Amino acid sequence: MSEETKAKEQPKKNPLQKLKEGLDDKEEQLQVLSTFVRLGVVVWSGFILTLNYVTIPGLGEQERIDPTFIASVFTGALASFGLETAKKRGDGTYKADEERKKAEAANGSVTTVRFETGVRIIPIQPRIDPISGKEIDPQTGRLT
Repeated sequence: MSEETKAKEQPKKNPLQKLKEGLDDKEEQLQVLSTFVRLGVVVWSGFILTLNYVTIPGLGEQERIDPTFIASVFTGALASFGLETAKKRGDGTYKADEERKKAEAANGSVTTVRFETGVRIIPIQPRIDPISGKEIDPQTGRLT
């Protein structure tokens, strides 16, 4: 009986509150929120682009818009998820396939090596101050 009473007393939580409780860290919450916003932008821009090319029966003639801006927003939002759209060239081939093959070939044959060493510059002959005639310390630049 007590379990049923507790269940009735707790108010129902919306999906956003459940998601917030499931994620402990603020960064995780912001990351999930940004993913949902990007996904919303992809869906919105895809819907607008689709409406530009599809006629809806019973709606009559609708005014066509220039899809350039919406297409660039759509492409940018897809790129934020790591997806890349391919451009069709005049000969029927896609540009992204050729670039991907070149990148795979280049990455297979190139190795990047990074060396971290301390460098000391030591002159072969000691520098002499022309005024005092004393030797100049190569590390500090002061007279010795």
